[in-house]
Amino acid sequence: MTAEFLLTALVVCLIPGTGVIYTLAIGLGQGRWPSVWAAFGCTLGIVPHIAAAALGLAAVLHASALLFTVVKVAGVAYLLWLAWQAVRAGGTLAVQENRQREPGLRVAWRAVLLNVLNPKLSIFFLALLPPFLSGDPATATREMAELGAVFMALTFGIFTVYGLFAAQARAWLLSSARVMRWLNRSFAAIFVLLAGRLALERA
Repeated sequence: MTAEFLLTALVVCLIPGTGVIYTLAIGLGQGRWPSVWAAFGCTLGIVPHIAAAALGLAAVLHASALLFTVVKVAGVAYLLWLAWQAVRAGGTLAVQENRQREPGLRVAWRAVLLNVLNPKLSIFFLALLPPFLSGDPATATREMAELGAVFMALTFGIFTVYGLFAAQARAWLLSSARVMRWLNRSFAAIFVLLAGRLALERA
């Protein structure tokens, strides 16, 4: 493992994407521990993509337009559903006062689906990991698994920090109904934009 890989992985994890937005929404809406569960679910959701890259299945997904489209359409529908949950009264991602925390496994499961239903992640890891391998075919799969594990650790750590930051700001934000409405609409708009971007992706 090289410093170049660590730096690259760190930058990728720090850039706010779908998982970060979800974790922030959970932290603001439900507090500290649910945000940790969200970070855990987002991390777990990249396991199939890393495995696909290591086993060469990502190339199959890239080559199969039908399979790519099926996963993409499911991902778009899921993002639009999350957008609706952000603006619906009592919705899963709605930031509102005096709401009960959901079971952690439920929060994590939604995060898992968020990443599993993004077909571009498999292709992303197929492009990201190989340049940092030693070049020995006999150890390539093991090395990709090790790099993937480091990437997952960084993902969990950084997403947890994002979530805890959001949870810390929760008390202040809940004091204003106007701010809560703005936040819910903003999260919904972001998920709609992410769905639109995913819909335009091609294998």
